[in-house]
Order: sequence, then C-alpha cells, then structure tokens
Amino acid sequence: MPSSETGVLTNVLVVEDEMLLRMRAVDIVEDAGFRAVEAVNADDALAILESRSDISMLFSDIQMPGSIDGLKLAHAVYSRWPHIKIILVSGQVKLSELEKPANSRFFGKPIDVKQMIVELQEMMGTGALELVANYDNAQASEGMKVPHTIDRSTEQDSLTAENDSLRLLLEQADIDAKALLAQAGIDAKEREAADKLQKLILDEMHHRIKNTMATVMAIASQSLRTATSTEHARQAIDGRLSALGRAHDLMMQVSWANASLINVIRAATEPYDARGSGRFLIEGPDIGITSSAVIALAMTLNELCTNTTKFGALSVPAGHIEITWKIEEDAQRLILTWSEKGGPAVQIPSRRGFGSRMIGSLGQQLKGRVQLD
Repeated sequence: MPSSETGVLTNVLVVEDEMLLRMRAVDIVEDAGFRAVEAVNADDALAILESRSDISMLFSDIQMPGSIDGLKLAHAVYSRWPHIKIILVSGQVKLSELEKPANSRFFGKPIDVKQMIVELQEMMGTGALELVANYDNAQASEGMKVPHTIDRSTEQDSLTAENDSLRLLLEQADIDAKALLAQAGIDAKEREAADKLQKLILDEMHHRIKNTMATVMAIASQSLRTATSTEHARQAIDGRLSALGRAHDLMMQVSWANASLINVIRAATEPYDARGSGRFLIEGPDIGITSSAVIALAMTLNELCTNTTKFGALSVPAGHIEITWKIEEDAQRLILTWSEKGGPAVQIPSRRGFGSRMIGSLGQQLKGRVQLD
C-alpha cells in the first residue's frame, strides 16, 4: 500500500556491493518517498528477508561477489516471496524477458534518476509522489540550504552525452582491432580466438568504465544534495573525484588485485600533508586489501582529511593525526583507529552530511562496525 495512505513508509531492500553506488541507490529510494534497507550482497539480502516480513521491493545490482549474483537472488526472492516486486540494474549484462523473474524490471547503468523514481512509484503506488514534488521545499523547511543555482538536469544530460561518446569509442576500437588483425595476416582460426579475447576485454573495460561513470554520477549527485553554493559543490566534487582517481591509480598498479593497506592510507593522506610536514603518523602491519575495500577506505579517508583541515586537528598549527591499526589473529579482525590530537574542542555536527553517511556505511561495506567518539 502506498506510504502516504498508511502513514508508514514502504521498505525497499537495496543490494549493491559498491559503497558509493549503494548510497546513491538509497538516495533514489528515499527521493521516491520510500525507506531503504541496505545489503552489501545477496547473502546479506537473504538474511534480511528471512528475518523480517516488511520488505515490499528488491532493488539489486546484478554483478556482485558472494555465493550468488543479483539475478539468482531475484529468482530466489520471487520463488520464496512472490509478493516482493523487483528492480534489477547492471552496467554489463542486458536481460531478456525470459531471463528476468516475473514481476520485475531491468535497467542499465548509469541509472536515469528521474526515470528510476517514476518506475519505483509506478511499481509501488503513486502515494509518495507528493514527497518528491516537495523535496526542495521540505529541505528548506528543515533549515537546509538548497543550491538552486545548480542545474542538475544539465549535469545529467552532460553525463548521458559522455556515455554515448564512450559507446562510440568502444565500437570504433572494435573496428580498428579487427582491421589490424587482418593487416597482420592472422588466419581465420587465430582471428576467431583473438576476436573472442578482444570481446572479453572490451566487455570488461566497458563494464568498468560504466561502473566508474555511475560512481562519478553518485559523487556529483550526493555532493550537490548537501552543497550550500555552486562553489561549495565544485570543491566537494573535485576533492572526491581526485580521491577516487588516486584509488584507481593504486588498483592499476596491482592490476586490480589486492593492494597494500599502507599504500592506500599514504595515497589518501598525502595531499593533506603539506610538503611532508609529518602531521600524519601512520603505523601498523601491512596487509593486502581487495579492490572494493580500497575504494571504500580511500573515499572515507578523504572525507576525514577534508573535515580535519576545516574543523579538526589540521585546522590549527599544533594538531596532528594518528592512523594506527592492528590485527587480532584469533578473531581474524582488523582494528583501525583514526585519532586527532592537538586540535580545537570537538563539537557535535549540526547535520549529517555526505562524509558522515560514508563513514557509517564503511562498517557495513567491510563487514565490521564504525565507532565515533
């Protein structure tokens, strides 16, 4: 039943292994007038569904780590909980009607936000439409500043145009590669094998670029939500995209295998440690961490660094940061501590911004917990 008819928000289970994309999906669900319940993978999602009976929709990515992917999850959900409606998204595969479970819809990444909100409301009922129409007014009534000077539709159009350009470039790359093979005199059998290999490479590259574009859109959108001015939005987006770029550089160096935790922390803090002034103490045993953990940690550390230069220990000459960690061997657990010393008196934030949300989401992303003192 639509949320406005009962006074209780409808629950939508959001399943996405990439932290930033999950945060963006949560925003879309909430903008549509529903409540988001988060899961990092299919195993987490099934555990949630088995423990509660108030989930009305599954909103899931298809490519995910774990015992099953999003498509298998969708079929399992339809089989066990047929009343739950399903939305599937992917930047790599395209589903036919036969592949999808009944009562479901599929969308490619990057997601068209306006269309997705409409789809959610059509599938769940239009009772929440008023919430979306009055979104900016609701923010204003709560004392939040809304950057009306920022044209979000223009930004969406620009990103869509970039995606179209990407598709054309990939198609041209495919044509060029085939021409080079022919010029090299590779026979038909070798060419067939080369074509298959090239297709795999192009498909993977296309998937990663589209996922990156979706991440960039998520960063831009969430930065705009909390910006008090165009300049504030620009600075926030620049900083976050730079942090994302540094994390991708690290992953490229190790061919997207496990990266060094020390290198991730140093890369994240280096731009804020002016001329190696030594205001960061980084100490702990080096371990390898997966690509999803690299992105999550790098982006979270960027938020902490940005915050401390404005309001924390690095906003005053005598302040410094200690980042230390240890391994609890028996529990197979990493305990990492960010500690600010010599800074101004701590004050409770007046609102929960992008950085606070990201820090809170980090624990879920890494199957742990975050404690703020």
